[in-house]
Amino acid sequence: MKTRFSTFVVLGAVALVAFTLRAPRYTSDFDLGAFSRLPTLVNGRVKPLDTVARTSLLMLQGRQRVVAPDGRTLSPVEWLLDMFFRPAHADHHQVFEIVHPDVLALLNLTPADGAGQKRFSHEQLRPRLRELDRQSRLADDTESAVRTPFQRAVVQLRDGVMLYQQVQGCLVAVGSGTFLKEVGQLEENLPAAVAALKAAASGPGSGGSAEAKAWLALGRAFTVMDEYVYLRVIPPINPAAEATAWRTVGGTWSAALVSGRIDPTARAYAALGRAWHDRKSAEFNTTVRALHEQFAPALPDAMRKSALEARFNAAQPFYTSMALYVAAFLAGVFSWLKWPEALGRAAFGLVGVAFVLTTAGILARMWLEARPPVTNLYSSALFVGWGAVALCLVLEYFFRNAIGSVAAGLIGFAALLIAHHLSLGGDTLELMRAVLDSNFWLATHVVTITVGYSATFLAGFLAIIYILRGVFTRTLDRGTADALARMIYGIVCFATFFSLVGTVLGGIWADQSWGRFWGWDPKENGALLIVIWNAIILHAHGGGLVRQRGLAVLAICGNIVTAWSWFGVNMLGVGLHSYGFMGAAFWWLIIFVGSQVAIMLTAVVPLARWRSFARLDATSAPGRRGALPPLRAAPVTR
Repeated sequence: MKTRFSTFVVLGAVALVAFTLRAPRYTSDFDLGAFSRLPTLVNGRVKPLDTVARTSLLMLQGRQRVVAPDGRTLSPVEWLLDMFFRPAHADHHQVFEIVHPDVLALLNLTPADGAGQKRFSHEQLRPRLRELDRQSRLADDTESAVRTPFQRAVVQLRDGVMLYQQVQGCLVAVGSGTFLKEVGQLEENLPAAVAALKAAASGPGSGGSAEAKAWLALGRAFTVMDEYVYLRVIPPINPAAEATAWRTVGGTWSAALVSGRIDPTARAYAALGRAWHDRKSAEFNTTVRALHEQFAPALPDAMRKSALEARFNAAQPFYTSMALYVAAFLAGVFSWLKWPEALGRAAFGLVGVAFVLTTAGILARMWLEARPPVTNLYSSALFVGWGAVALCLVLEYFFRNAIGSVAAGLIGFAALLIAHHLSLGGDTLELMRAVLDSNFWLATHVVTITVGYSATFLAGFLAIIYILRGVFTRTLDRGTADALARMIYGIVCFATFFSLVGTVLGGIWADQSWGRFWGWDPKENGALLIVIWNAIILHAHGGGLVRQRGLAVLAICGNIVTAWSWFGVNMLGVGLHSYGFMGAAFWWLIIFVGSQVAIMLTAVVPLARWRSFARLDATSAPGRRGALPPLRAAPVTR
């Protein structure tokens, strides 16, 4: 049973991955999958409507699932269709997350009024939107770095309401309950509408004024839609046209009032709206298929990428990897207590499956973005975790003591958790800032420096395992301690090399971009600190100033230095490298630093109190894999 256990576990993990990668299935009679794959242009990037729905929900409520007032669970694309074509119905979906008590008081709401005591609908916010806008304007006069928690919450909610209204007004005029009906009338009477508008423009007394007023009112609604929405769903006729050639629905209908010709895509979206509003699934599905047939020859690349991105969104490979990393961590930890061979192999297999899945996810993002793996903070979190797990797999392959698997599970989960929280800020495949728009330097400097981050963090987490096992368990025998020390030292050497090379490459890029190799920018200083700190660790160990425990403490301090270089300098909001300012992470960074300091202080406990070294004659647990003889010049005395 024990010999087959690891095989069953790995096969179960593979089956789980295969299940998540299957094509999404919708229970609705409407072809929601085909609609979700339709491309649109948002903020300069062509993406599927599925991504629009998911990122909007993440920004509004921190999750992608919507529970309707009748208790039904809606998929993101169903919510988006309600937003587009049944706005009055969508206004009752509770998708605004509000937790600050003063903001709730401002809106005359209590936690009991919301779903899960924190999610509220636009209809609930509507009576106090003016006061929300007034308070947010007052907060705008204060610099973001010194705003109070109330001011930050107000601004965040105001931005969420603006996003909500922009999305809602993309295909239907906000506040008009008869918009789709009026557009249908325009389709039937377009020549008469154009003539009436021309007559009205020729001067007073030209006749048809009542009719002209109705069409003028509809034209103004089109103009508002064109000016204030950011979703462009009408692609250019010429596939080689610039991305800016994509048009809004409002702008397209405004042009129809002048030219007398209706764009077929605009007509199709109007038909989709009426079919969804009237719950006519057959008409909806026919129109969606017609749109796909229209776009496929004209936009082959956009359609392929939209289909893959929608499939990627539904599979959610990084969430599955998080679950596998947790399982690997638990299996590795328990292998130190029971079934070392079986659980150790199971942990290694789980890490391998999660690593392959994460790799596939990163490769998919690279193909969609046509960029190297690291382009922003979100992708850096993915790559830092990926690089650390790759090194852990190498360590586990050679040492076979479950330490690499435990470290991989811990780091892999933590990195993906950080990435998840970073995704709440919006689209993670955003366009590159002009200063970063260089695939060569993204593939050299950024990847190299990020590998340095990965290695430095890995050395620190291996040191955490050393300290915690030594103080709180009896599993850190002399052979395991020596193996951990070797791992930490080797990884620090690896981290020093990549951090140094990456920093030098960054200086060359800076010289090409800004005309100077080094400017003591906060980000540059952070990168230099990592190199200096890793060099200090190597010199201190090589000079005999520290032994195993000292090496572990210095490596844990490296976690603090790296976290500061990775996230801390962005919180300053100054310097040429402040690409990803996020003040919300400040307290999380403080908590992380505090935890690292606490572990370092734990290491100061006198050696006699370390439970694992209570019997100094122990070398390895009986039957333990990977038992190593004590290193000749590495007594655990400091």
